[in-house]
Amino acid sequence: MKKACQFLCIIGVLFFTGTVSIVWADDPVLGYQTASQQENMDAVSGDDNGFDDDLFDAFEDDAQDASQVADPIYYFNYAMYTVNDRLYFYVLKPLAKGYKAVVPTPARRGFGNFFHNLLFPVRFVNNLLQGKLRQASDEIGIFLVNTTAGVLGFNQVAQKHLDMHTKTEDLGQTLGTYHITEGFYLVLPIFGPSTLRDTVGRAGDYFITPLSYAEPWELKWGLGILDTVNKTSFRIGDYEDLKAASLDPYTAIKNAYIQNRRSQVNK
Repeated sequence: MKKACQFLCIIGVLFFTGTVSIVWADDPVLGYQTASQQENMDAVSGDDNGFDDDLFDAFEDDAQDASQVADPIYYFNYAMYTVNDRLYFYVLKPLAKGYKAVVPTPARRGFGNFFHNLLFPVRFVNNLLQGKLRQASDEIGIFLVNTTAGVLGFNQVAQKHLDMHTKTEDLGQTLGTYHITEGFYLVLPIFGPSTLRDTVGRAGDYFITPLSYAEPWELKWGLGILDTVNKTSFRIGDYEDLKAASLDPYTAIKNAYIQNRRSQVNK
């Protein structure tokens, strides 16, 4: 019985720390600005935290190119898309709505800033691997300023007062800059849309993410849950808008994800 409970806890935590990828991308699924997102854009800091206002236009213009990415395990992918969809609507969204109702926006913004600052090693290392030395040096300055003057990153002093900004960089993007193709499309159970290349990149980024080494495990899982729920609280409605605007949501999400990732690689 004890082992069964531990297993269920692990599954639950994995959901909370991963399902968010079907509604944004550190989550690249969504990036176009909806009516519900306007409030969120005002609430979230001015730094680049994964939003891409041109994503929906890019999806409409280049959907045919995105469809050229192979989907050889379509039935598995569609099944995982369905599972993730149900988990979002029945678990993550209600939890995020309740969290939003009781936690004021300044506090939620502060938590978001803290977790963004915590991902400094991922951005720094991948900037170096891509030869973006200026951006890598900027990352160091932003991290030092926000960690000290910004009190562990809860306040983005560098962005607000020094006009310094970060850009989302990860190992999947780095591999793309080395002309490694996406491979085939893959919907990960719990973690959402991906490609073979991005899945490998996600695994590599895990080892340079500070939260991966937090101890004890209760602290690591608790912070992961807080990060996921906090981000979702700013973007409730975006996933629903994309589904409502699409005759085939599975294909729309696939195309939007691929186009956004290609845009990030090319920047």
